[in-house]
Amino acid sequence: MCLFGEIGLKNICFERDVKKILRSFSLISATFVCNMNVFHHILKQYWGYDAFRPLQEDIIQSVADGKDTLGLMPTGGGKSLTFQVPALAKEGVCIVVTPLIALMKDQVANLKKRGVKAVAIHSGLSKDEINVALDNCIFGGVKFLYLSPERLGTDLFKDKLVQLNVSLLAIDEAHCISQWGYDFRPSYMKIAEIRELIPDTPILALTATATPEVVDDIQDKLLFKQKKLFQKSFKRDNLIYVVRYAEDKEQQLLSALQKVKGSAVVYVRSRKKTKEYAEMLLKNGVSASSFHAGMPQEYKDKRQQMWTNDEVRVIVSTNAFGMGIDKPNVRIVIHMDAPDSLEAYFQEAGRAGRDEKKAYALMLWSNNDKARLKRSIPLSFPDKEIIIRVYEALGNFFQIAVGSGYGMIYDFDMGLFCSTYKMNIMIVYNSLKILQRAGYLEFSEEMNLASKVHFIMRRDELYRFQVANETFDRFLKLLLRSYTGLFTEYVSVNEEVLAKRMNVTRKAIYDYLLSLSKLKVIKYIPQRKTPVITYTTSREEGRHVELRKAVYQDRKEKYEGRIQSVIDYGTYNHICRSKLLLSYFGQTDLTNCGHCDVCLEIKKTDLSVSDFDKVQNELESILKQNPMSLNQLKEKVKVPSDELEKVVRWLEEYEIIGVSEDGMYEWWRN
Repeated sequence: MCLFGEIGLKNICFERDVKKILRSFSLISATFVCNMNVFHHILKQYWGYDAFRPLQEDIIQSVADGKDTLGLMPTGGGKSLTFQVPALAKEGVCIVVTPLIALMKDQVANLKKRGVKAVAIHSGLSKDEINVALDNCIFGGVKFLYLSPERLGTDLFKDKLVQLNVSLLAIDEAHCISQWGYDFRPSYMKIAEIRELIPDTPILALTATATPEVVDDIQDKLLFKQKKLFQKSFKRDNLIYVVRYAEDKEQQLLSALQKVKGSAVVYVRSRKKTKEYAEMLLKNGVSASSFHAGMPQEYKDKRQQMWTNDEVRVIVSTNAFGMGIDKPNVRIVIHMDAPDSLEAYFQEAGRAGRDEKKAYALMLWSNNDKARLKRSIPLSFPDKEIIIRVYEALGNFFQIAVGSGYGMIYDFDMGLFCSTYKMNIMIVYNSLKILQRAGYLEFSEEMNLASKVHFIMRRDELYRFQVANETFDRFLKLLLRSYTGLFTEYVSVNEEVLAKRMNVTRKAIYDYLLSLSKLKVIKYIPQRKTPVITYTTSREEGRHVELRKAVYQDRKEKYEGRIQSVIDYGTYNHICRSKLLLSYFGQTDLTNCGHCDVCLEIKKTDLSVSDFDKVQNELESILKQNPMSLNQLKEKVKVPSDELEKVVRWLEEYEIIGVSEDGMYEWWRN
């Protein structure tokens, strides 16, 4: 704009024309600077790294060339840099779509620490907060706009979008757009509509885990002009996968932590268990702390920091822990309970050994895990009649008339709802998830939203107010010293911190902020911690609620398949763990890892793991077609008899093959 400063911009239309001209220049300059290796300069300047990790540079160059790109990178592969670096090399705003509010806030905070302007918009914000944030993207030099998917379809966002110079559209957790993925979200389907408004903007889709079916579906749903996939091998040579059958899991946990020294993560299914296991470890002399989503934010931040700094050895957590965490020296990740999918397991286990040194991923398995996984199917997919009953009860709970409610956002007290309508909390939770997939509402799980302050008085007005209102003067000076940007955007504030600095109670700070809000000096949004429900359609009569086959039945069948895959992983003791995981994600030409628990058992036969694998594969192929005697197998399988007998004995011992009544060997495994 400085080039046109002397001329003066007379109106917004002319300003937009100038932006288009500058945009054309920026495309030319972007091509030029890409050849100047600007990406390495940005990497060094903002992150202090001398080189990119494998695949990062390829993805960045593809995006810089204007190509739609899908990056499939396992957890810890440095996905965020693949959109942050090219966006910093170009003019305009990078829009980042992600459903993970905690990750959103974390990345915005990290970018701001590096001197990069970034904002986040999600379902917990007021309309005024969203307006201010979007205006700052248009006029305030913001480089990154993080957006929750449910915001994409709003008229407010679409109106502002056409005024934005969007350099890149980055889609995190891209598997959420696929109905075949393990975490499908209908709001992701709105991305295709957004692309029509910014047709020349390249798209970068990123995910840590996706099957081949989901990879294709992502590119189709995001309207890729040409398919372009960069995929890093999921193989982790330094990570040793182990499954231990354990009825006494506490003892096995202690034993594992005694054998494997160093930093550890222990995953459990419930918040209650995080505390119980942490206390048990402490009693046994193991430094440990608990972590779950329901904790106050300051508790979570402190515990995470202590673990990151190696002041606490073990963090016991629900799956709320780990998103955006990049601690390289985790030596072991232990799952006390089996997760609901191998996608989730692979991500969580993958947090071990990011420094590429030897690390362990241990799953403690029992018959209870199998039973619980089987029970999760009717819990995760309640009968359709129950889901519709939840939908109708929800409308009554919020007092929404049929035909109204579209676009409305409600704080949702699930405990009160369940007690009011005598419903099981897990049934309600999963019914809401299905209604979300069906497109009737958005359900944002429990969020911890910090208090926000935005000055609506101009600086000159504020000075006069301070002179006339001495009782507020000291507090206002403290507020302005403690936080920046208060006049241009909503800024997160901490009442506890302000209370300590002013040597007063938290309530006194709250009263100050509330009074200033009533006097129209500031806008104050107090801290909130609650799930949020957004109606994406007007309320329907129950009889008109449609749960399509693709939304319910197909998804249920896919879920059953994922559950079975976890059960197979926990119970199979004849297939290399790494091989089993990698084949699930569509990787071929696999060899046994040689160091998982299965491979170590195979080595006890005195055969090499690869030789054993070849014989086992041949036996499986033969016996699945026809049962055979040992002598027939010796004629059929061209290996020395003693090698064949070792493999047969091993497979028989682990009940992978068995002998029928007529003395013929059969393949027993499904």
